[in-house]
Amino acid sequence: MTETVSIAQLTNWLNTFRDTVGENKEYLTNLDAEIGDADHGSNMARGTAAAADKLAADNPDTVAALGKAFGMTLVSTVGGASGPLFGTFFLRFGVSAGEVTELDAGALAAALRAGAEGVVARGKAELQDKTMVDVLLPALDELDKQLADGAALRDALAAAADKAETARDATGPLVAKKGRASYLGDRSIGHIDPGSASTAYLFRALADSVA
Repeated sequence: MTETVSIAQLTNWLNTFRDTVGENKEYLTNLDAEIGDADHGSNMARGTAAAADKLAADNPDTVAALGKAFGMTLVSTVGGASGPLFGTFFLRFGVSAGEVTELDAGALAAALRAGAEGVVARGKAELQDKTMVDVLLPALDELDKQLADGAALRDALAAAADKAETARDATGPLVAKKGRASYLGDRSIGHIDPGSASTAYLFRALADSVA
């Protein structure tokens, strides 16, 4: 039997992401206070709440519409770089997924990868730059590896979420090369990147929603 993820599960994913960001708003803001503007938590909480409200109001009936509604709302409501980056992720995710109501494992992985590629293109960040890319790419590589090895989708997503959390912690020793944190140079060492932390929440929310 081909494993699929329904639009209801994807909607639950985004609502769970909103809830997790909201519950950890102060933690994300504290991370950002150390190397940024001290507003990542509040911005992401406001934006994901508005985006989830948009989904509830629109009740999108395709994955493309889901990604567009969530992504566009993040772009318009989240301040700083996070809005355009997370917004681009969901916009590209939706475009890749297309006018469908469910995704099989391969299509889900491809849509997530398209989202990540959008973030890379928009933010011009590479691995080891101490950004959300340092979580996105390793987690997606793990997802692809798990699926190629024949893992069930729920297990593959759980492994990707584990990898995302390991990758988040691995941003601590890095020197920031993008954004406001890059102005600190070596003083950014020892601090987890806030964008990588919220990205890890994204993967855990997806794993939990499919499980």
